[in-house]
Amino acid sequence: MEVFILGTSGMMPLPNRHLTSMLLRREGSLFLFDCGEGTQVSLKKLSLRWKRIDAIFISHTHADHVTGLPGILMLSSQVDRDTPLYIIGPPKIKEFVEAMIRTLDMYINYQIIILEINPEERQVVFEAADKSFTVKSFPLKHSKPCVGYCFQEAPRSGQFFPEKALEIGVPCGPDWARLQSGKSVEVNGKTVYPSDVMGHQRPGRKISFVTDTLYIDSIAGDVKESDLLICEGMFTDDLIATAKEKKHLTAKQAAKIAKDAQVKKMGMIHYSPRYTDRNLSLLLSEAQSVFAQSFLCKDRLVLKIPYPE
Repeated sequence: MEVFILGTSGMMPLPNRHLTSMLLRREGSLFLFDCGEGTQVSLKKLSLRWKRIDAIFISHTHADHVTGLPGILMLSSQVDRDTPLYIIGPPKIKEFVEAMIRTLDMYINYQIIILEINPEERQVVFEAADKSFTVKSFPLKHSKPCVGYCFQEAPRSGQFFPEKALEIGVPCGPDWARLQSGKSVEVNGKTVYPSDVMGHQRPGRKISFVTDTLYIDSIAGDVKESDLLICEGMFTDDLIATAKEKKHLTAKQAAKIAKDAQVKKMGMIHYSPRYTDRNLSLLLSEAQSVFAQSFLCKDRLVLKIPYPE
């Protein structure tokens, strides 16, 4: 699994910062989280194929999180897309997408499925056909309905121990595969269960995406034990009053969420344009004073997400 940071700027794009967007790749499928201006530029620079985007998850319908959608939708008509594209977000996303297609007279030759979700509920909004992962939404608190998202893999089977199988009398062959798939087998009149030859179930990976919100205690519970939390850190702590007024997070508040949630690492995005690349270090030092595993995301940063041990 890989995470690609496509844009890190909040409010307005800068010459070296596109607006907020993140893409997750798992087993060849792509999932886009927010779609700010410049998203398709980063996709092109990273040689990512937007034809493979299965779903776009929108946190809220402020312009800096959706202005990349027209280009993505139009480009998808040029690559012979033959699968539906899901667009998921809080109220107004359906109205926005349909008005955009109609007003721009877009040529769309594939199915777009738009799902509006209740921003006040915690819910599964997307699920793999084989149940191997889910995407859940949870409420945030911004100046308009806004949600965060968690991409959560299903638990994996425990490690298979061949020596235990041989000791019990299960010969190498099809019965090993049956045990590894969770089925019991009969050997010499005795039932052998998967638990006899396999270790404990292992967790899947969890990626969380949080942007544009006041600090609220509940976020830590929603992103708990994420392998990676991508979280806005828009202001330094001396501007906490501004953050509260505009309903955004400071770097320290983002770090407190990460610490309380016991995530493995936290990457900050959605920086205020007042911070140049040189003084983004102010945000980083404040975050790391609370949560040492904080880091700054940059446009087109690629992050590998290994399985937990």
